[in-house]
Amino acid sequence: MNSSAKTTTAPASASFAAPQRSPRLAIGLFVVGLIVFPLVAPAFWVYFLAILGINVVAAHGLNITMGYTGLLSLGHAAFMGVGAYTAALAQIHFSIPFWLAIPLAGFMAALVGIGFGLPSLRIRGLYVVIATLAAQFLLMFVFVHWQSVTNGDVGLNIAPAQFLGFQFNTDIRAYYLILFFVIASTVFAINVIKSRVGRAFIAVRERDLTAEVMGVRLVQYKLLAFGLGSFYAGVAGALMVYFNKYVTPEQFSLTVSVFFLSAVIVGGQGAILGGILGAVFMTLVPEIVRLSLLFIGDSFGLNTAAILVPLRETIFGLLIVGFLIFEPRGLAHIWRQAQKAFWNRRKTK
Repeated sequence: MNSSAKTTTAPASASFAAPQRSPRLAIGLFVVGLIVFPLVAPAFWVYFLAILGINVVAAHGLNITMGYTGLLSLGHAAFMGVGAYTAALAQIHFSIPFWLAIPLAGFMAALVGIGFGLPSLRIRGLYVVIATLAAQFLLMFVFVHWQSVTNGDVGLNIAPAQFLGFQFNTDIRAYYLILFFVIASTVFAINVIKSRVGRAFIAVRERDLTAEVMGVRLVQYKLLAFGLGSFYAGVAGALMVYFNKYVTPEQFSLTVSVFFLSAVIVGGQGAILGGILGAVFMTLVPEIVRLSLLFIGDSFGLNTAAILVPLRETIFGLLIVGFLIFEPRGLAHIWRQAQKAFWNRRKTK
């Protein structure tokens, strides 16, 4: 483990020692662009980017649990559902404001996630996946059949989030609320991974028994990883409720869990940037494929509507499979290599 760490981190630090300010400037300009975007973009893309922001928050959580700690999970969408229903019920029955309901949703999802993470203390690998899959089905059963609380398949409707009389009742206003949590969750995740906790997560992922011999408390850090990942999922679920103004069980199906699992793998496990790029890829590419097929149909007079859904899913699936074959380390690795090549070329000039 030590030798691989040296080979990956030493060249990066050497290559990027000089241009430290440029990435920060680029990030600052990118954030400014995100702030200005709703003022100039069509309404559809504002809505689309808001959904993307929610997916980024959720992907960060699964990346902490799976990418950094090595604990595979197929119940991430169900933990989002716990947060979503917590936020909705907190408003409906207790009139709790959103700025309290969202962290409450995160903590409730974290408690549930820790509960279902307990089997990981004795089992590993595929067995952990089965345990989280059981969590997915069990929680979905609760969402559907506990009708006195969740209203079953009909779902729950809530009022828009508001702060000091200001209502987040439009897509643009909700977008800025989501953007705040995207930035905050990203910064928090970076700080966690850079801390002693993050180093312990990585040690557990690489060799858990060796980490335990070196003094890492496996029980504590495995449960903390499940708790943090589920907290992010709960916050994302609460943001989804406040954005859509309703919550139903179908929003948190197994397909959604697979979506986030694919996002982390495609983006690059064990990289904060990987969670972001994976969420962007999984959210944006299907829409690009859909628009491309519609354009081809309009250009050649073809009726692509009948074959749009299956063809889009097929193309999207082939893209993921092909991507994993040719670049299994994810989009984050491609970005790092491109960035390294750019700065090396710049230094030679």
